[in-house]
Amino acid sequence: MSAPHKLASVELDAATLPAATAEIEHERRVAIFDLVERNSFEPVGAEGGSYRLKLSLQDNRLVFDVTGEAFARTYAISLTPLKGVIKDYLLICDSYYEALRGSSPSQIESVDMGRRGLHNEGAEQLMNRLEGKIAVDQETARRLFTLLCALYRRG
Repeated sequence: MSAPHKLASVELDAATLPAATAEIEHERRVAIFDLVERNSFEPVGAEGGSYRLKLSLQDNRLVFDVTGEAFARTYAISLTPLKGVIKDYLLICDSYYEALRGSSPSQIESVDMGRRGLHNEGAEQLMNRLEGKIAVDQETARRLFTLLCALYRRG
């Protein structure tokens, strides 16, 4: 029986990422922690086990360098199809944090529902972009989308 497919570690290639403030660096660390803590990550053709993932941004592509005990492969996906949902998600996150500072509970709930909807949409699009390369479940896709947004955010 093969071992479960799981990410054991995630590393970011800082040289390829936008400059980050201390707050953004913290967001990235939290997103990585959440992703590694619980995930289902199955590269096509891999027999199972745990994997190390190194993420980088190259030529408007998100590059996944995946290695395991007997597995090593690099996948790249274009970010162009995801740019709209990433931009909208980051904007609504800013609106959500602003709403927390002084809006009514119903206004906060409305913004939060929109934020969650965009988060789900982004996760679904990311799953579709990874199809045929890496199989992930919905929760892993959500965590990967959170990390992608933290990578994309500028200081």
